[in-house]
Amino acid sequence: MSSASPRLDDLLARIDERTAVVGVVGLGYVGLPVALVFAEAGFRVVGFDRDAEKVASLERGESYIGHLDGGRVSAAFRGGRAAATVGFDRLATCDAVLVCVPTPLGTHREPDLSFVRETAEAIAARLRPGQLVILVSTTYPGTTREELLPRLARGGLRSGEEFFLAYAPEREDPGNSQFTTKTVPKLVGGVDAASARAATALYEAAFDAVVPVATAEVAEAAKLLENIFRAVNIALVNELKMVLDRMGIDVWEVIAAAKTKPFGFMPFYPGPGLGGHCIPLDPFYLTWKAAEHGVWARFIELAGEINSAMPRYVVQKTVEALNAEGRSVRGARVLVLGLSYKPDIGDDRESPSYELVAGLRQLGAEVAYCDPHIPATQRTRKHDLGLASVPCSADEFARYDALVVATAHVEFRDPALYERVGLVVDCRNVVAPAASRRVVRA
Repeated sequence: MSSASPRLDDLLARIDERTAVVGVVGLGYVGLPVALVFAEAGFRVVGFDRDAEKVASLERGESYIGHLDGGRVSAAFRGGRAAATVGFDRLATCDAVLVCVPTPLGTHREPDLSFVRETAEAIAARLRPGQLVILVSTTYPGTTREELLPRLARGGLRSGEEFFLAYAPEREDPGNSQFTTKTVPKLVGGVDAASARAATALYEAAFDAVVPVATAEVAEAAKLLENIFRAVNIALVNELKMVLDRMGIDVWEVIAAAKTKPFGFMPFYPGPGLGGHCIPLDPFYLTWKAAEHGVWARFIELAGEINSAMPRYVVQKTVEALNAEGRSVRGARVLVLGLSYKPDIGDDRESPSYELVAGLRQLGAEVAYCDPHIPATQRTRKHDLGLASVPCSADEFARYDALVVATAHVEFRDPALYERVGLVVDCRNVVAPAASRRVVRA
């Protein structure tokens, strides 16, 4: 079906014929999987990143993201379907440009859109008629229309006729074996009908399911709702954990009992705090935008408060557990099990384990960590721990006065690892008590 825009017709034809070139700006946990999906669907892909080491790795066909198969990376980048570059002038060669850059929080939990704005300026400087630009990064409702559209239109091209702009949020879940980038339904919202049609066609050519919505703002808000839903429910069980602990009731048994109800209940599980790039950060994009409109999202703020307090709660439980064993935390040898924020992956972004190590160190403990997926700590926005992982073995574990289970890696589920361990502070319900071992749930 033809449209009123010859540019749109030409773009749709190129997408249909797989002759369209797809550019992906930002080759991290979101951008690289997306680039691979489009390459595997038969498109030529150009990936852009400022990190020359990442570009060099891809040129060698090597994956720098643990859960992404190196064979897929090699097939795409060594096989000629995809290329990586630090040179942003090649944006002009792309028919579609997907923006997959970080959207962190500032010092006062305000949205930091600097990467989005810089990328929009880079695209605007090279924008040509017929291009489709899609923002993928998580952000507050209105960003696509308020931040990208004016920058792209500055050169005189008209949205919906001469260029196209849409929002299609990432829905990555690193390490999830049930759902992949390709199989998770893709939300798409345009700033106008033609843009929505172009973006929908592009994703339909590579993804299993595409869900068009009325506007870019609906897609932006839907993405935030997904993560706010999780943040609020995790905060609820974290609060229940603390309340039930005072009552001498095991929250894990309570959750197991409640989830036997076949309707009206969805289990969430407590932990030492939130990690990853989404749940600890994204809800505050909405609270900030709500305040701009004179509305206070108190429920979201309270959930953030509770979840942010969890590392301190675990540190305090560790101190109390050591005291009960007749040991001061000062000088105690403590091993934190798991640096990644979720099981069986090497992703430590915003991991609460960094807070656990720092908090225990501040009280004078000698702290080490074990994580088979992360050989050494990285410098983060708040921490530079300078540690390397110790071996995952019963001999190593026996050297410590207390173990703190922060991540439920499959490697940590071997009961033999804890046979000579006297005290475990378990945040993930991994370790069973024994005659020679005390287990404190935290």
